[in-house]
Amino acid sequence: MTIERIDHVGIVVDDLAAATAFFMELGLELQGGAPVEGDWVDRVVGLEGVRAEIAMLQTQDGHGRVELSTFHSPSVEGDKQPAPANTRGIRHIAFVVDDIDAVVAGLRARGTELVGDMERYGDSYRLCYVRGPEGIIVELAEQLG
Repeated sequence: MTIERIDHVGIVVDDLAAATAFFMELGLELQGGAPVEGDWVDRVVGLEGVRAEIAMLQTQDGHGRVELSTFHSPSVEGDKQPAPANTRGIRHIAFVVDDIDAVVAGLRARGTELVGDMERYGDSYRLCYVRGPEGIIVELAEQLG
C-alpha cells in the first residue's frame, strides 16, 4: 500500500467568503462550493448535527487544492487568537509563486501583512510568511535562477 498523492489541505474558517477571496488573490481558482450536512458527514468527522459549507480551490497547475470549510453547527468553543508560527500542529501552507513582490503587493492592498520579513534562502528562494483571514499563515516562495 502506498499513498498516491496529497489530494487537498482542509482549513476551517468562520468567514468563508473572506478566506475564499484571500486564496483567489493568491491565484487559486475556485472549483466550486456546496453545503454539507447529513448523517454521512456526521460519521466522517465524528460530530453530531453538522451543517457546513465548503469551497474548493485549486492551483493553476491543477495539482494542489485547498478546501475551506465553515461550520454553522455544531458550535465551537475556544480561543480565536491567531496562533504563532511555532505552535504545535499544522501551522502554514506554502505556495510557490512566480513574482513574490507582486503577490505581496496585491495582498497588502487588501490589508494582509507580513508575519516577519521577506528573506532570501541561499540561492534557491525568496520567502515570506503572510497572515490571511482568521490567522491563516501562508508561506510564499519565489524560486531564484
